[in-house]
Amino acid sequence: MKELIAFIEKFGFISETEKQLIISLFKLVEIPKGTYFVEHGNISKKIAFVDEGVFRSVYYNKKGDDFTNYFIYEGRFIGDLHSFQEQTLSNDFIEAITDAVVWSIDYDCFTILEQQIAIWPLLMSKLYAFVAESKLKTASTMKNLDATNRYHLFLEHYPGLANRVPLSMLATYLGITSSSLSRIRRNG
Repeated sequence: MKELIAFIEKFGFISETEKQLIISLFKLVEIPKGTYFVEHGNISKKIAFVDEGVFRSVYYNKKGDDFTNYFIYEGRFIGDLHSFQEQTLSNDFIEAITDAVVWSIDYDCFTILEQQIAIWPLLMSKLYAFVAESKLKTASTMKNLDATNRYHLFLEHYPGLANRVPLSMLATYLGITSSSLSRIRRNG
């Protein structure tokens, strides 16, 4: 829980009373590998802060092939924030690719935080902007690189994550085949 509070405090000041309220409303939840935290076509009923484990945002083409958009791991929020806040259908799938433990909050409890913590909406808008900017910056940088440099950039930005995600998922994130990724890894 300390990591969650520290993460929130990066975006603004919260009092001790407000911290206690946050602590009382977030619940520790275990999520087994292969479970979807968010499913396309459903309303996102919760968001969570990852305490342990790795998730991926994934989409499926018409043939059913899966492609990884990005990875989410310890110290970050997961969920479809737009679907959650607006209570609209989600366009995302977010899947646990390892067993995971998260600090989860449902919509009703989140609404309590919005009502009782004056800067909560500002904190959430800053968080949303931070996440969006981070995703866009990484995606635009990756587009301009060849496969080998995309892999090396991934290793640089996400140290240790390459050893925690399946090769096929990492390959789809990098936009290459698993055999190409194996060759790049062999060649260093």
